[in-house]
Amino acid sequence: MNMTRAELRENMLVAFDTLRAHKVRSGLTILGIVIGVTSVISVASIIQGLNRYVQEKVESLGSRTYFITRFPPGTMAFDRLPEKVRQRKYLEYTDARTVAEHAPAVSFVTVFGTRMAIPGMAGSGTNDVMYEGARVEKLILRGVEPEYAQAFPMFTVGQGRFISRADDVHARAVVVLGSSIADSLFGPVDGIGKQVRLNGKLYEVIGILQKEAGMFGGPGPDDFALIPMGDFRKRYPEAKELVVAFTVGPDEDIVTAQDQVVQALRRIRKVPPTAENDFELTSPDFLSSMWNQLTGALVILTFIISSVGLLVGGIGVMNIMLISVTERTTEIGVRKAIGARRSDIRAQFLMEAITLCAAGGAIGIAMGMGIAMVVRMLLPSVPATVSWLWVGLGVTISVGVGLFFGYYPANRAANLDPIVCLRYE
Repeated sequence: MNMTRAELRENMLVAFDTLRAHKVRSGLTILGIVIGVTSVISVASIIQGLNRYVQEKVESLGSRTYFITRFPPGTMAFDRLPEKVRQRKYLEYTDARTVAEHAPAVSFVTVFGTRMAIPGMAGSGTNDVMYEGARVEKLILRGVEPEYAQAFPMFTVGQGRFISRADDVHARAVVVLGSSIADSLFGPVDGIGKQVRLNGKLYEVIGILQKEAGMFGGPGPDDFALIPMGDFRKRYPEAKELVVAFTVGPDEDIVTAQDQVVQALRRIRKVPPTAENDFELTSPDFLSSMWNQLTGALVILTFIISSVGLLVGGIGVMNIMLISVTERTTEIGVRKAIGARRSDIRAQFLMEAITLCAAGGAIGIAMGMGIAMVVRMLLPSVPATVSWLWVGLGVTISVGVGLFFGYYPANRAANLDPIVCLRYE
């Protein structure tokens, strides 16, 4: 069927005239399509914005920084781990130095320990910091080495300085505070050089981190207090759960560096040649992987819900088109009597169905974009971003629904006998 531009224009005008003549009926018919396309566009926009947000957070951890931990990352319920995993030896403070000596492809290695309230975790506990009458509770205390700031760019000092090698070696009572902690303690006053009481001991504030909130309102650098590893090791010997972080230089092969680190740790920990590693090597990408699994399931669920709306809308379109064919039987007979071909009748009714669905798709896209904008304004931490790919997909879906569900009524109209049509009342 080859349709000229004039015929296409005529069929579109007829389709729009039909929609205008039955506004309420057309609106109710496309409601399912509007709901389906709106949900697809809005959810896809929110997820795309969140994906970009998560990726930026992962990159801020250091794209070539890797972690060595005793347990798999994200593990909170230690009692649910297999017995073999729970019996793994703790990492040692000296592991970082030993790894650096045996892994030449690694730029630098550092070790850090954390003290926070985690139920069931050995050495965990609550922390608080006080200055004059102000007090901040439930902060995260971390013992770090000078290389920590290089491994994790998100922990960048905004005021003052970071922990030095001398601070670490001499176990000095100095602290670098997160931005929100400093604001709560000092307000508009410069906190550098002030003496604060951290878990009952006096510390000098030598630095304040740049403002950096956590993901989705969770803990971030703003909620941390960093002290030298030497001091942390002396004051909190019960906090044995350490993490070793190493960074691979841009000119080094990542796989080679990882192999060198793994082999060094296996020798340190005396792992038999045939045994599995008794530690975990993880990259920051594990956050992206976990997030992608979650959003993947959410996208599938959204498509299922949207498909129901599109199916209902498509059935409504088919029903209305069948009614339209019945109402316009005489018109079809007249058109055929004056020379209209079956393809002309089929194209006319198909164009009406496509126009009906495309209108629903356009409304759905506009509503989805509106929802995404509202979400972005109300929740800045959820940066919903409308993608033209999803807009194009919304148009394609709505037009496809029109073609699929409009073909049967259009074909039925095309196959009507003109004589029967002219006699129809």
